[in-house]
Amino acid sequence: MSCATLRLAVLSIATATLGATAPSIAVADPVVFDLPAGIACPDFDLRLEITLNPDRSTKTFFDKNGNPVRLFTGGVGHEVTLINLNTGARLELKPNGAVESVVLKGSTQTWSVKGHNVLIFFPTDVPAGPSTTLYVGRVVYAVDENGVFTLLSTSGKSMDICAALSG
Repeated sequence: MSCATLRLAVLSIATATLGATAPSIAVADPVVFDLPAGIACPDFDLRLEITLNPDRSTKTFFDKNGNPVRLFTGGVGHEVTLINLNTGARLELKPNGAVESVVLKGSTQTWSVKGHNVLIFFPTDVPAGPSTTLYVGRVVYAVDENGVFTLLSTSGKSMDICAALSG
């Protein structure tokens, strides 16, 4: 799977969790993504195993013409396991509170996420990755029509997951 295809797949899962209907994936079945070295972490292949929580509250807001303009989701987040595929080192993140608000404007999305969130920046993003970070607090970022993420602001605590899994 190419990086662009992977980014779109990750965005599709994120958008599905914000959509009006829950994804058709059994709760016990994790969604798995393998990211080669240089994409999510500089020195090793990273696997993400995401067990989706179907019990999150979702609301879509529409303009007067019936077009979606904002999406909101809140509740306990998803369980995420991150694995260094070169060494087998694992980091299991149990679900905590997480809130996402997405403003849709043309082909651009502006995300404001609060709580516990993992954000992966690819080399094509701004700032350029590879980086995988757990944020506990608030993060605001934009996603353009090409799937490029641009970090706008952060507050709270952060943890470098690549560093945590390399040692």
